[in-house]
Amino acid sequence: MSLPFYQRLHQHYDSSYRNKDLRTTMSHYQQEKKSSAIYTHGSTAYSSRSSAAHRQESEAFSQASAASYQQQASRATASTHASAASRKTASAYDYGYSHGLTDSSLMLEDYSSKLSPQPKRAKKSLLSGEEKENLPSDYMVPIFSGRQVHVSGITDTEEERIKEAAAYIAQRNLLASEEGITASKQSTASRQSTASKQSAVSKQSAVSKHSTASKESVVSKHSAVSKRSTASQESTSSLHQEEAFEKKSRKVAIREKAERLSLTKTLEETEAFHRKLNEDHLLHAPEFVIKPRSHTVWEKENVKLHCSVSGWPEPRVTWYKNQVPINVHANPGKYIIESRYGMHTLEINACNFEDTAQYRASAMNVKGELSAYASVVVKRYKGEFDETRFHAGVSTLPLSFAVTPYGYASKFEIHFDDKFDVSFGREGETMSLGCRVVITPEIKHFQPEIQWYRNGAPVSPSKWVQTHWSGDRATLTFSHLNKEDEGLYTIRVRMGEYYEQYSAYVFVRDADAEIEGAPAAPLDVMCLDANKDYIIISWKQPAVDGGSPILGYFIDKCEVGTDSWSQCNDTPVKFARFPVTGLIEGRSYIFRVRAVNKTGIGLPSRVSEPVAALDPAEKARLKSRPSAPWTGQIIVTEEEPSEGIVPGPPTDLSVTEATRSYVVLSWKPPGQRGHEGILYFVEKCDAETENWQRVNTELPVKSPRFALFDLAEGKSYRFRVRCSNSAGVGEPSEATEVTVVGDKLDIPKAPGKIIPSRNTDTSVVVSWEESKDAKELVGYYIESSVVGSGKWEPCNNNPVKGPRFTCHGLATGQSYIFRVRAVNAAGLSEYSQDSEAIEVKAAIAAPSPPYDITCLESCRDSMVLGWKQPDKSGGAEITGYYVNYREVIDGVPGRWREANIKAVSDEAYKISNLKENMVYQFQVAAMNIAGLGVPSAVSACFKCEEWTIAVPGPPHSVKCSEVRKTSLVLQWRPPIHSGRTPVTGYFVDLKEASAKDDQWRGLNEAAIKNTYLRVQGLKEGASYVFRVRAINQAGVGKPSDLAGPVVAETRPGTKEVVVNVDDDGVISLNFECDQMTPNSQFNWSKDYVSTEGSSRLDVESKGNKTKMTFKDLGTEDIGIYSCDVTDTDGIASSYLIDEDELKRLLALSQEHKFPIVPVKSELAVEILEKGQVRFWMQAEKLSANTKVTYIFNDKEIFEGPKYKMHVDRNTGIIEMFMEKLQDEDEGTYTFQLQDGKAVGHSTLVLIGDVYKKLQKEAEFQRQEWIRKQGPHFAEYLSWEVTGECNVLLKCKVANIKKETHIVWYKDEREISVDEKHDFKDGICTLLITEFSKKDAGIYEVILKDDRGKDKSRLKLVDEAFKELMTEVCKTIALSATDLKIQSTAEGIRLYSFVTYYLDDLKVNWSHNGTAIKYTDRVKSGVTGEQIWLQINEPTPNDKGKYVMELFDGKTGHQKTVDLSGQDQRGA
Repeated sequence: MSLPFYQRLHQHYDSSYRNKDLRTTMSHYQQEKKSSAIYTHGSTAYSSRSSAAHRQESEAFSQASAASYQQQASRATASTHASAASRKTASAYDYGYSHGLTDSSLMLEDYSSKLSPQPKRAKKSLLSGEEKENLPSDYMVPIFSGRQVHVSGITDTEEERIKEAAAYIAQRNLLASEEGITASKQSTASRQSTASKQSAVSKQSAVSKHSTASKESVVSKHSAVSKRSTASQESTSSLHQEEAFEKKSRKVAIREKAERLSLTKTLEETEAFHRKLNEDHLLHAPEFVIKPRSHTVWEKENVKLHCSVSGWPEPRVTWYKNQVPINVHANPGKYIIESRYGMHTLEINACNFEDTAQYRASAMNVKGELSAYASVVVKRYKGEFDETRFHAGVSTLPLSFAVTPYGYASKFEIHFDDKFDVSFGREGETMSLGCRVVITPEIKHFQPEIQWYRNGAPVSPSKWVQTHWSGDRATLTFSHLNKEDEGLYTIRVRMGEYYEQYSAYVFVRDADAEIEGAPAAPLDVMCLDANKDYIIISWKQPAVDGGSPILGYFIDKCEVGTDSWSQCNDTPVKFARFPVTGLIEGRSYIFRVRAVNKTGIGLPSRVSEPVAALDPAEKARLKSRPSAPWTGQIIVTEEEPSEGIVPGPPTDLSVTEATRSYVVLSWKPPGQRGHEGILYFVEKCDAETENWQRVNTELPVKSPRFALFDLAEGKSYRFRVRCSNSAGVGEPSEATEVTVVGDKLDIPKAPGKIIPSRNTDTSVVVSWEESKDAKELVGYYIESSVVGSGKWEPCNNNPVKGPRFTCHGLATGQSYIFRVRAVNAAGLSEYSQDSEAIEVKAAIAAPSPPYDITCLESCRDSMVLGWKQPDKSGGAEITGYYVNYREVIDGVPGRWREANIKAVSDEAYKISNLKENMVYQFQVAAMNIAGLGVPSAVSACFKCEEWTIAVPGPPHSVKCSEVRKTSLVLQWRPPIHSGRTPVTGYFVDLKEASAKDDQWRGLNEAAIKNTYLRVQGLKEGASYVFRVRAINQAGVGKPSDLAGPVVAETRPGTKEVVVNVDDDGVISLNFECDQMTPNSQFNWSKDYVSTEGSSRLDVESKGNKTKMTFKDLGTEDIGIYSCDVTDTDGIASSYLIDEDELKRLLALSQEHKFPIVPVKSELAVEILEKGQVRFWMQAEKLSANTKVTYIFNDKEIFEGPKYKMHVDRNTGIIEMFMEKLQDEDEGTYTFQLQDGKAVGHSTLVLIGDVYKKLQKEAEFQRQEWIRKQGPHFAEYLSWEVTGECNVLLKCKVANIKKETHIVWYKDEREISVDEKHDFKDGICTLLITEFSKKDAGIYEVILKDDRGKDKSRLKLVDEAFKELMTEVCKTIALSATDLKIQSTAEGIRLYSFVTYYLDDLKVNWSHNGTAIKYTDRVKSGVTGEQIWLQINEPTPNDKGKYVMELFDGKTGHQKTVDLSGQDQRGA
């Protein structure tokens, strides 16, 4: 069944049902106070259950009504109950449908609270058409969870419609079974005994037995059905007991009677539905049970519109905003549309002024369409608006309190780990910024407030950017980068009244242009002004023009809800503002801009935000805050218009904007206008004349603003405006001052004094003097160029404001120059003068503090301290450390003293002349050429006493290097205190940084003797810490200080050590680093011991590259070779040379010492067109010095009359040609190559049968070439049978001329041909009509002229003739006409015509599948081209099917006719 017209356009808006809990907002539609508790619990209250169970539970729900409002805070529990009930309901429906809908009530297990003894009548859950007429005024349709699979409501086949009708009956009966009343346990038995006498109750009991068979009904403790069955079995005894202990009241009796009547009516209706299962009675049009209501909300709040729709098939609901369908995919996260259990919801998140509109819910099915309307008005706060209070997921407590379990005055420390760095992306790519947030103390159930900023402005989630907080990591993700996303990004973490923030810049490069040389995309497309008639769009010019100046911009528009883009201007506009006209009032639009230069049109910009074509006054009215509280009603009043009032002239007419492309006028409406709406007509005239011309003749202006186009640039105009209504056109306004068409906004002047300064090893800070007298300045673009390259690259793609910018992504050690230009709406300024050249180096600063001070050894009067070197060296090498110490007496520290006057170079120092048993604290400061850095944090307290322990002390200087995504290398130094015996090995432990101390695990079961270990099997992205313990004969000592935390990841730009073997066979290890500082150095080591001074190695470093060369690689060189780069963030790499690698390198070295010329194709031979023989081979590469030697049978041959040689060094092809192969040329051919030291050869053996075959083929090709020099046959003689059953002999000739003759022969006798061949198409033919046996023979055709002759023969004898005759007979058989019947004087004749008849064509007739026996009465024959069957004196036995079969020798071809029912009388 096809869809109605109103559904075809909205199929993609048919959202599937989602399992989302119904919220307490449903209580608005409830008209009974007791029903609110049911709606609070969602679909649980309406899950299908038996009538007896419902009666027992009804009082429990009425008692829980008051408590349900308190349970709204526990939504998770309510959601669990709702889900469980929904599943049970679906199971009950599926069970009923599968059993043919014979049971009128399906019993479900109940999950509600304990049953109440007080009865309460349950409300029906679904109504038929007849029941709707008796619907009480306070009746309310509940929520029904009927099916597990969503039914679309609009089906395509009759079978599906029948199934949907059956589903409707199942839902109705399932919920109708809830009708009933339950009394106390004793009265239940009494009523059950009474009801058992009725047939209706017996049917119910049958259903009860069937329901008891299910597992859910057996398990259910409160199943009213099982109680009813038990009571039925003991009815007699229970009845006597009840009469003895209880007397029925009149109220109970009436309730029982009402229950019986209701039950009887339900069963009768069920049977009636079974008898009348007709879809025409089930289908009905949509009807809104609950309509959406209007809302007034504050800005940035969320709003939900609800409606409930009935109808069958189930209606499909589509939501509209201002008559435009809402597309949730166009604005991800803005709209959420849900449909569940018949309740349809539209949720609008973070409302703004654009959401003020009329919303429509349209319900459609095959019976019709119905709509309901609601309005949403968004209001703004007049005071300061604190956006941070509306962030999702943050605590709603006041920000001035830091809440902890111990009060409101705790201090939080916020740190950032694994921070995002300066990032570079490209348009269209995805990017993620993130960092781990560490907050101490950690408070459960109290999450920090996370806010992201771009250039100081908060970043709100949208379809372009999303934020995420996982509990310890904050992430900002860009799904589709644009240049608008470029800027300084800051993450601010607030915990109570304490906050910390971190910032880094994000650069977005232009996407690759579709047309090379086309300009980049503009950016920041937005609306400056909007009304009913036009919308002014502005944008920013791109930094990259593609190599030629930008000629202008094209503006495109697209109506919201469609995908159709249309161009707004025919010629490019240079000014970065443009009024778009031709809009439909009230519609919303999005815009984009494209730049164009002489090469072509660039990529479009990011689309703007939707803008509605409305007057500002209309928007202000919608955005204004109503003085009276919202009542839920919208009252519209109409006043009688005043007739006959011609509007007065507009006032305050002025030119608000003028460019070379357009002029914008603005005015105020007249005071005299009446109650009727007015329109405006704009007029213009030249400044020197009074000749006024109306501009908008066809389309009157609706708004008091207008944009004029097509004005002559440089010409002077005046303008005026008239008002118009039904009464007439008013007087004109006062004319404007003379306006000259042209850009009033000047292009800014170039900035001055460009000063670069050092910042980091990859960035430079550029400052400048701002442009003077610049108006409406948008910002500045900065470009950089490597000195001497002449190529400029943009440093930013989003204009920056202010006279200072940091240019990132520069190459360390390179010298750059910079230039700046300003930009505003009028265009880009000239470039500033180039700056002075500056080398990219890090600015030198003092080093950061050392950390992790520990005691390595302690004696009676001295202590050995160890520490870790600073994370940042300040851009210069650390020259030494200074140690301070102080005494601590009874917890009170003394004054600091210097431990060393001369700086120490190692990360360990022995402090002497200390007091025994005294407690000391220490701090260490690092120094470089910039000065002394900040001292470290104060160490823990250490007691100066003699260590007598037997086990070794802790190893020190533990560090991680060569960090990759699954591995790293851990290095350490032996402990200062070795214990009583020497250290014999080490144990390494690791754990994740966030794991507890009891989760340490060892990496090596047996102690290792090396002071390094490569750790494998790490989890990518995880953070780890490590420790090392030393062991001697006495045992395992204390662990070292922790190394880390370190994140297992391969950083971008990471490079590895590469092995290389040069042309001389020299083996070397090479490493390159792009992140070096001016003070960085390469340090090579073998097995992590420095190789400095090694006699087996040579190290050469230049710039950012280093090479370590092996003098004579051997077995003693097996090991791990690593290269560390100092003054970097731990950049290092290593290379393992084991036995297998040693063998491979030595073999490769031998190959390079004695190289060979690589051969791409071995020596081969081929025959050319003239019978020439070509010997050839191809090498991979040939240099200009390559020498080729040709060998035949071990003798060198040279170029001469017999041999022609050729070498193509570009392709590597080597060739030798021979005109003819003779018997003495049989043998072995070899090509030898020599290219410097490299040699190569290839050999081909041509002897025996191989040579003879080649020689024969060469001779044949030579003869063929000679033959083709004169007239010859391109295609030899062949035959074909035409559609007229004639035989056509044909051949194709080539290289002929007028004098060429062609002669045909048969059996060596010339055939005279009437026609003369013209050879225009190159085809020669001989047509043989009515081909027969007499035409068999040998046919020959000869071509000849003064250049030679050629002939072609075709044998048409024996098998070839039979094959041809078969084809001829087949063609004749296929030409046979259908059998026809002719009445003759003798009887009936069946006949068919063929083109012509041959005796070779066999004719067979059959009657009713039996071959006909020919007699005097039944005869067959051929007369000319007619094949006939004559039946004389026909009888009834001659009726039936006649078949004529024509057999061509291979296949039979049949023609049939039926004589049944034919008149057989003679003509």
